[in-house]
Amino acid sequence: MTLDEAVAAVSPWGEPKVRTRRNRPFVNISTSCDGIGVQVLLERESRVTAIELWWPGEGKASSTRVLLDGDDVFRTPAEEIFQRAAARGRTVDDSQVEYPVVPGVSLGFTRQTSQEVPRDSEGLPLYVTSVLIGGEGYYDFRYENRD
Repeated sequence: MTLDEAVAAVSPWGEPKVRTRRNRPFVNISTSCDGIGVQVLLERESRVTAIELWWPGEGKASSTRVLLDGDDVFRTPAEEIFQRAAARGRTVDDSQVEYPVVPGVSLGFTRQTSQEVPRDSEGLPLYVTSVLIGGEGYYDFRYENRD
């Protein structure tokens, strides 16, 4: 999808903000849908490479559900989401505990926030704060140069 197509796709939710990075082929389109933050990333060749969805935030609610195999990503404890994904045969890479990924389907999660939220014994939020859906091979960079 091109920049113009992406802007048109998210515009029904409200006026999207389009940001670019100086001297880099990167565009970020930000908006929200029913409190869920939406970022559309165009990281190369002016094409959409990923979409990231963000939890509404502390004290905020949304009637919109973001599902992964039937599990509500923002209302199911993160460890349950990852255990269920592994039980379904998916690889879950939690080597970066704040940014676990499911590489085969290019899903990335954020378990980091400065907000006051319930946390586990390691200090991680009990629930993910964002999920990124990328194109095929999106997280391959994490596995390059490994023996």
